[in-house]
Amino acid sequence: MWKMKSFNVRKAVLIIADVFIIAMGTLIANFLLSLFATNAKPQSIENPFSLIYIILFNIVFSCLFLFNFGSYSKQWRYFYLKDYIVCAVALFIGMTCAYLTFFVFEGTFNWVLYPLNYVINAVGILAFRAVFREAFLTSRYAGRTENSERTLIVGAGNAGQLVLGEIKKAKYDLSNPANDYMPVGFVDDDPSIINRNINGLRVKGKIKDIPDICKEEKVSQILVAIPSCSSEDKKRILEICSKTPCKIKIIPYLSETFIEGKETSIMKDVKDININDLLGREPITFDKNEIKNLIKGKVCLVTGGGGSIGSELVRQIAKYDPKQVIIVDIYENNAYDIQQELILEYGDSLNLVTLISSVRDYDKMDKIFSEYKPNLVFHAAAHKHVPLMETVPEEAVKNNIFGTFNVATLAEFYGADKFVLISTDKAVNPTNVMGATKRCCEMIVQYKAQYSTTTEFVATRFGNVLGSNGSVIPLFKRQIENNKPVTVTHPDIIRYFMTIPEAVSLVLEAGAMAKGGEIFVLDMGEPVKILTLAENLIRMYGKVPYKDVEIKFTGLRPGEKLYEELLMDEEGLKSTANKKIFIGKQIEINPAELLSNLERLQEYAEANDSEGTVEFLAKIVPTFKHKTNA
Repeated sequence: MWKMKSFNVRKAVLIIADVFIIAMGTLIANFLLSLFATNAKPQSIENPFSLIYIILFNIVFSCLFLFNFGSYSKQWRYFYLKDYIVCAVALFIGMTCAYLTFFVFEGTFNWVLYPLNYVINAVGILAFRAVFREAFLTSRYAGRTENSERTLIVGAGNAGQLVLGEIKKAKYDLSNPANDYMPVGFVDDDPSIINRNINGLRVKGKIKDIPDICKEEKVSQILVAIPSCSSEDKKRILEICSKTPCKIKIIPYLSETFIEGKETSIMKDVKDININDLLGREPITFDKNEIKNLIKGKVCLVTGGGGSIGSELVRQIAKYDPKQVIIVDIYENNAYDIQQELILEYGDSLNLVTLISSVRDYDKMDKIFSEYKPNLVFHAAAHKHVPLMETVPEEAVKNNIFGTFNVATLAEFYGADKFVLISTDKAVNPTNVMGATKRCCEMIVQYKAQYSTTTEFVATRFGNVLGSNGSVIPLFKRQIENNKPVTVTHPDIIRYFMTIPEAVSLVLEAGAMAKGGEIFVLDMGEPVKILTLAENLIRMYGKVPYKDVEIKFTGLRPGEKLYEELLMDEEGLKSTANKKIFIGKQIEINPAELLSNLERLQEYAEANDSEGTVEFLAKIVPTFKHKTNA
């Protein structure tokens, strides 16, 4: 109701003002003409009734066309250059019709009065709109810029100019997120535009100058507006930006609807940067058609389906029209969370079963396989925390190795099409119990692949997954948010990283590619220093490392090494159709020896003999370099 009332008041003010301006403009034009009129030049209109007719015709036709052209419908804050042009055109057509009508009635047409009258009326009407808009709205929104973020725009190209344009347009629009920005300048690596003004904003320097410019201009926020740059360039830019105490935001892409010319906001695409932006490589792309062909119409079982990897597996599987999805997890809270999420999104359209069970319980898993007979088995259930598994190695063996053996055996017995193991780079030349158990799981998969005639067994190996339950990111975030020191084990420790969606897509595409026995490995680009990761995360919170947030070095944990490897020396490397995915060469497994060793290992684990478990695990996995047998 208030909006309608406000709209009518605005329209009434404009119409009354236009009527007054048109009437006065016509009188002024006629008066000016009378001052300079001679016998040799057209005379002013002396007949007061004729002058009244012109004024009335001008008012009626001009207001009519201004109304039809939408000049009374626009809100003050949205009056831009094109709207002033529309007003001028509408006024021209209206006054032309007015003078032609006057000519029909009077039989005369003063060709000097008409253009002079138009110029005066146009200047008056447009000036009123401009002055009233600035005066009224400036007072209404006074003080907004005092609270705005002083923003440096990185990139003076198309995206940067679009951003600047929208910030200017949003000056008086509190509903537009761009009103919180006060641009202080551009930075760009194009030397030809340095120190030039672009749309009224100066290019203050190159990207490398960002820290100095931010200090000089008291910048509080940096907006990266180069959506087309490569991941390597983005990483470089963000690393430079991270050397400042400023908040950092980024435009990941140009809004398609904005480019198409619809009235929408490019600023809605602005997002806070996250650690994923610092990986320094392009996101891995996967063949969705292959994955769809793998999943569609199949019964899919995911062990560990409530965990960070397992739950993302379930999410992505659900998108490809499976016949049924079965979540198996021992931790009911996680299983419940993903169950409710999927019910909320898919309702009854997704056939979802959630079961609280342990992969260590062979009989229970046998009952599950017997009842549901899954076509595809994704085995994500595992103990993954390196230091904890060093303390109780027998639990890692029971859960990781014999849980995998149970599920793999049942998948083969009940005729599953594929079994996909989630492995880790820590399985390569392992220095910890967790990594050694995962290497043993890979050996089980390769053993099964050598002899199975019904099921294709495959393993997927990747590095640390950003944001997963076992990654450092959640720990760092908790420490920063609680004003505690960020703990890094060693200043030189490095890791390969990938995102959770990438990890899961790799698992699904590996399942589609699998012929049996492969270990799929992702090319994860350059490794990232954990210290750099911690420093950048601190800066993303708007804090300064070592000043606002202390970084403590705690020393390498038991079983931890400075760097991880993705391939064992003896495996070799084979490319696939996806240039970012490789296959490790299958190693021949001696089945009698493996089964005998597993039987002995199980005895140690069931007896809770930690030392004996580790020693015999090292016998099964010759590359296991543990402190007890180093």
